[in-house]
Amino acid sequence: MKKIIYFLSLCLVMSCAKKIFSEKWTKKEAPEEFRARFETTKGNFDIYAKRSWSPKGVDRLYALIKHNYYTDMPIFRVVPNFVAQFGIHKDSIINKAWNNFTIDDEPVIAKNDSMSIAFARGGKRTRTTQIFINLKENHRLDTLSYGGVKGFPVIAKVTNGFENVLKFYDKYGDKLGFRQDSITKYGNSFIKRKYPEIDFIKKAYILK
Repeated sequence: MKKIIYFLSLCLVMSCAKKIFSEKWTKKEAPEEFRARFETTKGNFDIYAKRSWSPKGVDRLYALIKHNYYTDMPIFRVVPNFVAQFGIHKDSIINKAWNNFTIDDEPVIAKNDSMSIAFARGGKRTRTTQIFINLKENHRLDTLSYGGVKGFPVIAKVTNGFENVLKFYDKYGDKLGFRQDSITKYGNSFIKRKYPEIDFIKKAYILK
């Protein structure tokens, strides 16, 4: 019965509630380059994305930002002197809808420099919605082989607001990196109840 209800809910998101999710969004190409702003609980940061760095990855990033995916979203994994990661939506149905459309793997073109951004992944064709900001020069991620895939393709770089990114609460370290199932299942209520110090992305939008 639960599976039937879930399936009907997913169908509603994908076919009826077009403002929440539409499969066609996953097929659109991004501009050759664009800029966007992320408003967070520690202040804003701006990014610059270039499609030639990772065409499929940048297409997805553009679609997620354009269609308000990164809204009221916890920056759940902040490992000091390594990365700040986010991308699990508070609505599990919306999260699942996007995750059904994975991104093809691509070679690394731009280096994982400090303040560069890449999609997280766990194996072949697993990039979906989670991204991380490199908090230092992480060039080993350019060639790291994991799950049958080599490297983490950079999709964008932070251009302004570096100081705000470095303020993200990091005392939980990698703890929540191992609790992603709970975040996905229980959403922001779990985060705010168990890990109240975590910072949030308030919203993200394309800059004209």
